[in-house]
Amino acid sequence: MLNFELYNPTNLVFGKGQMQKIATLVPKGAKVLLAYGGGSIFKNGVHEQVIKSLEGFEVIEFGGIEPNPHFETLMKAVAIIQTQKIDFILAVGGGSVIDGVKFMSAAAHFDGNPIDILQKRILLADVSKVVPFGTVLTLPATGSEMNSGSVVTIEATQEKLAFGGSAMFPKFSICDPTVIASLPKRQIQNGIVDAYTHVLEQYLTYPHDGFLQDRLAESILQTLIEIGPKVVENPTDYALASNYMWSCTMALNGLIQKGVPSDWATHMIGHELTALYGIDHARTLAIIAPNLYTVMFETKKGKLAQYGKRVFQLTGSDEAIAQEAIAKTVAFFHTMGMDTKLSNYTNDYLKTADFIEKRFIERGWLGLGEKQNITPEKVKAIVEMSY
Repeated sequence: MLNFELYNPTNLVFGKGQMQKIATLVPKGAKVLLAYGGGSIFKNGVHEQVIKSLEGFEVIEFGGIEPNPHFETLMKAVAIIQTQKIDFILAVGGGSVIDGVKFMSAAAHFDGNPIDILQKRILLADVSKVVPFGTVLTLPATGSEMNSGSVVTIEATQEKLAFGGSAMFPKFSICDPTVIASLPKRQIQNGIVDAYTHVLEQYLTYPHDGFLQDRLAESILQTLIEIGPKVVENPTDYALASNYMWSCTMALNGLIQKGVPSDWATHMIGHELTALYGIDHARTLAIIAPNLYTVMFETKKGKLAQYGKRVFQLTGSDEAIAQEAIAKTVAFFHTMGMDTKLSNYTNDYLKTADFIEKRFIERGWLGLGEKQNITPEKVKAIVEMSY
């Protein structure tokens, strides 16, 4: 097992009725910026619950954070934080809102041009230089409620870039599974596939001696396969909803990544598809992942075979099991309502592979993946196979 440090200071508050604890979790006397997305929290009653819990606090609201939050929008919130001298930010929404709030937190007191946080992938470690924040999760998917990562889109340059650091953990996150009852099916489908692919990024590398980590990862995958189709149809079932929400958090709160190699090339390629075509994040992962496993088959074959045996109970030769495991993954994505070809989403795809290859070269991303052997040339092959 590889050396590691495990640090996660987020206070996760899970279960029914936990929003009433907001007042005890936000620092007393704080001036709060309440940040949210397109307004669904008004329809499902979450906004009302949050405002009621914040009685006695001075609250300024900022709405309109996009799916795949835009740098340009977030900078408007940063200006409010600076002029209004905001002490605490409360993100109410899914991963996009939480990621956006992480950028606000980092940018408000950043010494320099805030766009550098994204373009230079700066790691924020000094908690005294960021605005503290908490979250109320309304859409399980990204795990952003219990990790220190964020992804933000720069609309002007059509880039979707990640940043993070130990100062970017939420102080607390309230996770009430009952909020998913009002979510559209598409968003729940996306959440399941997003979490599933998060696990694969940390699991589908090569055989190693992180035995416990593998078993933890496999248990999350099996849980998502079991409950995924059911929770889409029955989001008011609390057992399904709670396991869905907790699986999404566990998929990317840092635990299963410790002591083992990880990949993340699927995400880096997928981000380009979102930036270029506005495709839902989870759906870009479903497009790219199977083709990445195919192009990188020889280096991932051992772990693909383990995945096939343990998660899908496949039998036969390792070669055959590994191939079938990819097919089973595609079939699960289809079960979860994913189209898995880029041409399902846009007609303007024929030069996509060339564009992404060139962009990765210009950024100096010359070797991605757990072995740094996913070259720009292989990225091009993966994207072309995804057409």
